[in-house]
Amino acid sequence: MNASLFRFSIYIAAICGLYLATAMLIPAIVDLYYGHSDWQIFALCSFMVGGLSLMTAMATRCPPPVFTKRLGFLLVNLLWTVFSVVGALPILFSGQVTGFAQALFESVSAVTTTGSTVMAGLDHMPPGLLVWRSLLQWLGGIGIVALGLFVLPFLRVGGMSFFKMESSDIADKPFARLASFTRAFFAIYLGITLLCTIAYDFAGMSHFDAINHALTTVATGGFSTHDASFAYFRSGLLLWVSTFFMTVCSLPFSILIVFIVRGRLDALRDPQIGVFIAYLGVFSVATAVYNHLMNGVEFASALTHSFFNFSSVLSTTGFASQDYTLWGPFVVMAAFFATFMGGCSGSTAGGIKSHRFVILANIVMIGLRKLIYPNAVYSVRYGSQTVDADTQRTVFLFFSAYLFLWVVGSLAMSAFGYDLLTSTSSVITALSNVGPGVGEIVGPAGNFSTLNEPALYVLSLLMLLGRLEVLTVLVLLMPMFWRT
Repeated sequence: MNASLFRFSIYIAAICGLYLATAMLIPAIVDLYYGHSDWQIFALCSFMVGGLSLMTAMATRCPPPVFTKRLGFLLVNLLWTVFSVVGALPILFSGQVTGFAQALFESVSAVTTTGSTVMAGLDHMPPGLLVWRSLLQWLGGIGIVALGLFVLPFLRVGGMSFFKMESSDIADKPFARLASFTRAFFAIYLGITLLCTIAYDFAGMSHFDAINHALTTVATGGFSTHDASFAYFRSGLLLWVSTFFMTVCSLPFSILIVFIVRGRLDALRDPQIGVFIAYLGVFSVATAVYNHLMNGVEFASALTHSFFNFSSVLSTTGFASQDYTLWGPFVVMAAFFATFMGGCSGSTAGGIKSHRFVILANIVMIGLRKLIYPNAVYSVRYGSQTVDADTQRTVFLFFSAYLFLWVVGSLAMSAFGYDLLTSTSSVITALSNVGPGVGEIVGPAGNFSTLNEPALYVLSLLMLLGRLEVLTVLVLLMPMFWRT
């Protein structure tokens, strides 16, 4: 590979490091406001990261090379790795974790908007640290790579192509110019965050809790300021508010932009939206009925908690209002399979995503028809569009790689001494960026702090793989990628 690509990639990573160094001043200000001494940790980390990033940017500054897919893949992986490591520094120096493995896990979980945590005693933690975790998730929800959208256009690099590598969004972009799309994207993201904050505040949260939970709800991240997550608030209204915003943020942002900016109702006819809403409704209603009949829970309450918790799982947010694994074996299995599914493409959600299920279902249906009429010619459709052979091949490749990583990761976790349920559930919840899994250790009432360091490193890698759509990372393992 050309050395100029490495130099340019490091240069962009250093510039984005300056953004993160600036963001560290926000929790420092929060700690100062509440009179907590941890502001010094964030101030020191900001100074260190900012200084190192500035020197690196000055040392590696160079004319931008011609944008290629190889450069895009390298940039995506480098940026997410750098931000995960840098984000871990304040967590490590705070003394709230036992070592770098836990700090890195917490940071990766935040940046990838997974929501798994190794930290306990959140109710009594420094406010600045709680804000830092929420802020990392909010930035991860945008896609920290999207920060490069403000840099790459000025360098005359294909920013939109770069953005597509980070996101699985297959919908047409609503604006021809990157700058217009970027402004609309950030305006709507900020607007939804503000609306969510106000809604939480009016529904009964404190100002501090409302801000933190809005940041992590819109990012579909799931970090809370309380160990009990939403069970702390004991409010059905808050659960429905959160359910609404988690669902909205599981939809494609490009379609939300078309709907909000241009008022086009037809944008909501995207097949993946209907599929996502359908399996959210089926899972939630079926679980509510089961909980009502088997456990005698009042149906209205059962429906509220079912919609909240399954919206949390399917949107890969990771909040919990109750330990739903205690509702019965049917709910445990439903939650386990829902962990694979995820939200829509081009959203802040993780998982396999509903557009792939739409395409795969069409491929299967055509395969069955071909068994009856072998000579007939059928085309795979996604709504009104024809899915080309390359996209079909990519969908199969993604499914295969996803299942392969789940199997290999589960075997690795079992080799570290964990039982079948913990191994399989922790791996899929990391790969899908969901947060809590099922079982006593990694379930909604559990905590990842008891996992050993090798397990934490494996799960951290899987979270990054899941967030970057698997193939974006695996392509770096190909020898031909590194050939000049």
